[in-house]
Amino acid sequence: MANPIWIMTSAFDQLNLEQTITKANEIGVQGLDLCVFRRDGTRDDFVATHLDYKSFGPEDAHRIIEQFNQASLRLSIGAFENLIGGDPIQRVKNQNHLLRLIRMAYLLGGDENDVKVGTFVGYNHELGNQEGGFEKNLLEYQRIFEPIIKYAADLGVSILYENCPMEGWRSSGQFSTYNNLPGVLAARKLMYELIPAKNHGEIYDPSHDIWQHTDPVEVIKNTDMSRLKRIHVKSTRNNPDPFWGNMYPMHQIPEDWAKKAGIPSSTNPWDRHHYEATLPGFGLGDHLDWRAFVNVLKEKGFSGPFEIENEAVLSKQTGKMGAIVQGCKAAVQNLAPLLYELTDEGWVYPQAEYQALKEVNRKDIPLVTMEDL
Repeated sequence: MANPIWIMTSAFDQLNLEQTITKANEIGVQGLDLCVFRRDGTRDDFVATHLDYKSFGPEDAHRIIEQFNQASLRLSIGAFENLIGGDPIQRVKNQNHLLRLIRMAYLLGGDENDVKVGTFVGYNHELGNQEGGFEKNLLEYQRIFEPIIKYAADLGVSILYENCPMEGWRSSGQFSTYNNLPGVLAARKLMYELIPAKNHGEIYDPSHDIWQHTDPVEVIKNTDMSRLKRIHVKSTRNNPDPFWGNMYPMHQIPEDWAKKAGIPSSTNPWDRHHYEATLPGFGLGDHLDWRAFVNVLKEKGFSGPFEIENEAVLSKQTGKMGAIVQGCKAAVQNLAPLLYELTDEGWVYPQAEYQALKEVNRKDIPLVTMEDL
C-alpha cells in the first residue's frame, strides 16, 4: 500500500477552500488536512480557517464530502492551541472549539472516513514552575482531556496531538521554550498511560526533534505505531551557535549589551534555537535523512498520509503563492521515489489505491461545551 501525500492548509491561508482544492490538484496530492482555527483566536502564525465552524451541519458535511470526492481528495481537520494553560478565558474557548471540531468530524464520518481532529495540548506554566511541574501538567492534561476523549470516542472520532514544543509561544525573556506537552516522546507515552483510550494518537513532525538534536529515526523506533496516524513533511536546517550552545534557548538581552559583547540575541520569541524551517529538496539541504526516516516508517508498517506542512523560509515565509506552490511540488517530487513504485510515468501515486469518502449521512447533534461534559 502506498502512503498518500497531503497538504496541511495553513500554507494556503490566502485562499478559500475551493481555491485550495484547486491548488492541491495542481500540486498532485491526495488529501488536505483542513485548518479550522478560531477566527477570534490569539495565534497569528501559520493559521487558517477553511471551514465555517460556527454554522456547520449535516448539509455542510454532505457538501464537503461530495466536493472532496469530485476532486479525488481525502481530508482531516484541526486547530492547534493551548488547551491546558495560558489565559484562562482563551483556554476555555480553545477547549470548546476542540469540542466543536469533534462534532464536525463526526458529521464528516469520523474514523469511518479517517477524518481525525488535530490539536495541541499546550502547557500550564503556573503549574510548570512549581516543584514537580511536569507531573502536574500531565495530571492537568488528564483532567481536561479525559472527558474530551470520551466524548470523541462516543462519536467515533480520534484526536491527534502534534509534537511541536511551540518554542515561540512565550516571550524571549522566559527561560523555557517547552510550551506544548507532547513535544517529547516521553510525554506522549505517559499521556497514553494516563488515558488508555484508543481514540487518541499523534501527528509526528520530525523537524521539531531535529532542532532538539534528537534523531527522528530513533523516535519512530520507540513509538507505539498504533498511535501514529500522520507524518508532517517538514524539516530543519540547524545552524550551530558557539555563543549560546545547542541545549538552551537564546535569550533577549539589552541591545547595547549584545553589541558591546559581540554576541547574537533573540529578536523575537521564535528566534531562539538556531534553525531554519525547510521542505525536503527545496532550495537547500536539511538535517534529516529522509530515506532512513521513510524506511523505518515502512518497516514498522506505517500506512497513513505524509502531510506537507509548509512553513519553509524559502517557500511559505516568502508570502508568494508561486513559491508556496513550488515548495509543495518539490516536497512531492522528493518523497515520490521513497513512497511509490516505479512506473512508465515515473514514481507516482497509484490512483487505484484512492478510496472515496463514504456518504455517511449523519444526523445532527447539538453542540456541547466543557461545562456539559
